[in-house]
Amino acid sequence: MRFWGHDGAMEAAFFVSEEALSRLQPNVVGEAGLLAAFDASRQLIYAAATKVYARGPRGSYDLISTDF
Repeated sequence: MRFWGHDGAMEAAFFVSEEALSRLQPNVVGEAGLLAAFDASRQLIYAAATKVYARGPRGSYDLISTDF
């Protein structure tokens, strides 16, 4: 699942792995399930994205299961 965050005028691309979404919401099935898992875990995902982003500038940021 890909989403974008903003830091002032800067835009950062984030990718949440399927494994990470499954860890946040067990028993996820199919694309609709992944979207629902993302929506249900949005606050946790944003918190993890903030931590990963703070590690330093990159072209994009991957959020994996160990980030949660």
